[in-house]
Amino acid sequence: MVDVQTSAVIRRPRAEVAAYAADPDNAPEWYANIRSASWRTPRPLAVGSEVDFRARFLGRDLAYTYRIEEYVPGERLVMATAQGPFPMRTTYTWADGEGGTVMTLANAGEPSGFAAIAAPVMEAAIRRATTKDLARLKGILEGRG
Repeated sequence: MVDVQTSAVIRRPRAEVAAYAADPDNAPEWYANIRSASWRTPRPLAVGSEVDFRARFLGRDLAYTYRIEEYVPGERLVMATAQGPFPMRTTYTWADGEGGTVMTLANAGEPSGFAAIAAPVMEAAIRRATTKDLARLKGILEGRG
């Protein structure tokens, strides 16, 4: 099991942080490993929307599709892989606090096969990557202020 949760305080209004972070078109800008995002379903983002991502992680090129399972604008976004190398659920939450917005990014999944053996390495790599991604998001959004 891989279960990683990271948070950052972004000194911008919650509505702004959530709108930017929840837009898949922005993902390649703030996620270091994501190379591209393309919509399988029409915009705007809603429960049932699907987005294809291409990424590079642990030296491998990955292609996967996320399906939106839950979306409460400004509060919570839950998406899960509909296709990809192993099942993964990603949850974003946004809350007011500490002079800005507390954004939490959580990833949980059940790797199988070789990925299951490498789960502890993957978990550490995901933690490092998501910590950097939230720092990058913070820099982008606070730089606009």
